[in-house]
Amino acid sequence: MEQEAAAQDDPSEQLIYRIERPVYDEAFIRKKVLSRKENSVTCRQRLAEKFQCSSQRAKAVVLSFLPILTWLPSYPVKQFLVSDIVSGLSTGVVQLPQGLAYAMLAAVPPVYGLYTSFYPVLLYTFFGTSRHISIGTFAVISLMIGGVAVREAPDSNFCVLANGSVGSNESIGSVGSSGCTSPMVLDEKARDYMRVQVAVVLTTLVGIIQIVLGLLRFGFVAIYLTEPLVRGFTTAASIHVVISQLKYLLGVRTERFSGPLSAIYSVKAVLMKITETNIPTLLLGLACIIFLYTIKVLNERFKKKLPVPIPGEIIVVIVSTGVSFGMSLSRDHKVDVVGTIPTGLLPPAAPHFFLLPSLITESFAIAIVGFSMCISLSKIFALKHGYSVDGNQELIALGLCNFISSFFHTFTVTSSMSRSLVQESTGGKTQIAGLLASLVVLLVVVAIGYIFEPLPQTALAAIIMVNLIGMFKQFRDIPGLWRTSKIELAIWLVAFVASVLLGLDYGLLVAIAFAILTVIYRTQSPKSSILGHVPNTGLYYDVDEYEEVAEYEGIKIFHSNSSIYFANSDLYVNALKEKTAVNPADLQNIRKSRRKQKEKSSSTCSSPLKICAKYKDEAVTHEVLPPNHMVVMEEQKNGQLTDSHGDSASEKSIFLEPLSSIHSIILDWTSVSFIDSVGAKAIRQVVKEYAAVDVQVVIAGCNTGIVLADLDSLNFFTGHMTTDMLFPTVHDAVLHCHRCPLLNSDPPTAPNTDTT
Repeated sequence: MEQEAAAQDDPSEQLIYRIERPVYDEAFIRKKVLSRKENSVTCRQRLAEKFQCSSQRAKAVVLSFLPILTWLPSYPVKQFLVSDIVSGLSTGVVQLPQGLAYAMLAAVPPVYGLYTSFYPVLLYTFFGTSRHISIGTFAVISLMIGGVAVREAPDSNFCVLANGSVGSNESIGSVGSSGCTSPMVLDEKARDYMRVQVAVVLTTLVGIIQIVLGLLRFGFVAIYLTEPLVRGFTTAASIHVVISQLKYLLGVRTERFSGPLSAIYSVKAVLMKITETNIPTLLLGLACIIFLYTIKVLNERFKKKLPVPIPGEIIVVIVSTGVSFGMSLSRDHKVDVVGTIPTGLLPPAAPHFFLLPSLITESFAIAIVGFSMCISLSKIFALKHGYSVDGNQELIALGLCNFISSFFHTFTVTSSMSRSLVQESTGGKTQIAGLLASLVVLLVVVAIGYIFEPLPQTALAAIIMVNLIGMFKQFRDIPGLWRTSKIELAIWLVAFVASVLLGLDYGLLVAIAFAILTVIYRTQSPKSSILGHVPNTGLYYDVDEYEEVAEYEGIKIFHSNSSIYFANSDLYVNALKEKTAVNPADLQNIRKSRRKQKEKSSSTCSSPLKICAKYKDEAVTHEVLPPNHMVVMEEQKNGQLTDSHGDSASEKSIFLEPLSSIHSIILDWTSVSFIDSVGAKAIRQVVKEYAAVDVQVVIAGCNTGIVLADLDSLNFFTGHMTTDMLFPTVHDAVLHCHRCPLLNSDPPTAPNTDTT
């Protein structure tokens, strides 16, 4: 104790860890050391406590559902208001052109992007727990919605004859870029109306799914979208986005495709129309791309010196709109422009719910992807600024934003990386900045929306493409993953390739399925090792990795870093036999071979010796009897022969000869988190097999709270399997095996033995 006290007084001294206690096994622990607490709370009492209503609980529920009430009453106006105003105006200036641009990805008129940039942002201010993310349109989600809208309302369904009657694709004529045959024209107004309805119904369903998952506390579902999967998926989505914008950049009209191989079909369609490229459109688009990229580089390089980022996107929108209006690009040069933008907000309306059955699959995919983007970005900013976000409340908040806003003609939203960075970097402290950003969009919609009618679509395409530069930088993940984790690299590549070729919906399903398969693969291919001791420490490490580690004579300590269940129980047993180099079947064969040799030797020694001599024509045989012949004769009574002591002695000698130099195997279960009935049966069987060849098997480091409870519920400790074979630590098991090896002078009494 004096040495320990001195070590505590002097920090430079090594702390001493000294414990002296008897060797514990589970039976002793249950009997002498620990006793379980009696659970006197009934199920009825737990339910009553769960649903008990009080003023404190009601207040907690309200504050959890409306997080704005937790920070708004104590909002420091002097400290935060100016920063939030600057941040809100900066974010709103970015949100305005992105709303117009991402509406094109969603296959709806641009004004609906403005609606989507207002209502959900306003609602998130009240229900969200993150202070820095910017809710609104996002390229990946918009593209997924556009794919569904195009599939449910293709151009070919809205072909009309020149006189206004509805036509049929079976009519005679060549197919044009719109999917209609030459005698017909495309009714764009009817098509856009139907696509808006599809997007609105899809958003309603996504909101319902997110709200239900949030109420059921399913916020953890985002963990199945691992980071390599999300990054590979979003990189593939950026490929789809760029391909979808090529026709706007070139000024050609092509059909929009959805489903598997849609990216290839879209590229093929653009290449077939490349000779029809509108040169003014292309030049204007390239100029916008170069300008935006330059502004992005300047903002990144001088972000510490600039008070606010240079709003390159709004500059492009204003300048390109002025150039288009001044030069009459739409009328004189056939440059496609945004077109009519109605002034004011549309009245709320119920979605067309008859479209729901065909949208269920995509709605789940969009709901999960949207929430995954939102929660990952929220956690990044929360960790940076020292606060916490509630995943379930975020799910509910996102669901409410989508569900309520869908009645006001919006499409699905989530957080945007680019706008969130603007909101955070310009000094945003709370969602007051998001509220002000939504008011900027509202001002445009209500008062000056018509100003942007001459805005060229190629400028919006340029804005979308340049905003994807960050996603394309995710290709840099590949070398890093190659060096660190081949499995995560495989997840990244599968998510990317599947999403590019099969489309974002099917690609996401394939990626999730593959990620789950990698988990199964890891549990079926765990790392197994034989542990040895570090002298005078009580520590155990892999003997193949460290030179100082040595094995105990006659003892093998087997470690595997996985649980034991139906999918890997056989692999666990095979690895045990391979690593320990002790195979019960081989030892049984050795025993049988020894027995046969002993029986043969015994038979040779006990058979009478015959001396033959010939006298003339007669053969006379003399028998020389062995010394114990008289003993054998005496044991014959009433015509019956009893067992001789010589046979018993020879049989006993077979058992006393060791079949293997290993007398004990310790299973290190410190990494085992659960075991099922199949795994328990496999362990019981392997214990029996080793007991039959004089090798005892014990278990160490078993998790008492989970694994041991599983073993008790599975009736593992019955018959020859007792709690005496369980030890709390590997060192306890080693000391036990040193003192009490199974090998002794008596034959084993374990069942299923083939000895007699």
